[in-house]
Amino acid sequence: MTDAASPLPDPVPDGAPGLVVTDLAKAWKPGQRPVFSGIDFALPRNGRLALLGRNGQGKSTLIKVLGGVLRPTAGQIRWTMSASWPIGFGGGFQGSLTGLDNIRFLARLYERDFDALLDHVDDFAELGSDLKKPVKHYSSGMRARLAFGLSLAIEFDCYLIDEVVAVGDARFQEKCREELFARRADRAFIMASHDTHLVERECSRALILEGGQARLYEDVHEAVEAYSFLRAA
Repeated sequence: MTDAASPLPDPVPDGAPGLVVTDLAKAWKPGQRPVFSGIDFALPRNGRLALLGRNGQGKSTLIKVLGGVLRPTAGQIRWTMSASWPIGFGGGFQGSLTGLDNIRFLARLYERDFDALLDHVDDFAELGSDLKKPVKHYSSGMRARLAFGLSLAIEFDCYLIDEVVAVGDARFQEKCREELFARRADRAFIMASHDTHLVERECSRALILEGGQARLYEDVHEAVEAYSFLRAA
């Protein structure tokens, strides 16, 4: 039986990983070839794991499965640290609501003060009066800025990232990197990205998805070399 959110026994032993993934698989329909299968890894509480793979190999799908947006077909995901929703191009919002209403909903969901959350998101996302518009009218970049601003307004132990650092101009991208990678240097994250320079700079390990299978590399530089070979093939 699939168990997508079973916790480890309490109390958590000292040194135990914050995430354990066992024999994870995802297929869209029964009997259909899985997007991926047999994924096994553990993430320390300060671990930084890159997800690498060519387009269509399942990186974003894996991020969504780990974040609880999609249910796995098989396997087990066990979190013992708090994890963000997938930070990406606007997933998880109610499009008919305004940016303000989405902030208000998350403030209630996470039991945060709305005014404090709004101030943080407004300062970071730089959307101004656009927060009063329905999110369905936002560009993909605006939706991602709102998602990133909200994700950093609420503190998590682990951040799930799907190419969001490519949002906006160079100044805003640097702002994102500073907030996530420098100010939260003690946090864990799992990042799907095609930016090999960013991966080598910020990650310590990498998981390459290819043809429905996954290979874990303990050396991120070795993983980038293998990934570069796949992209050139």
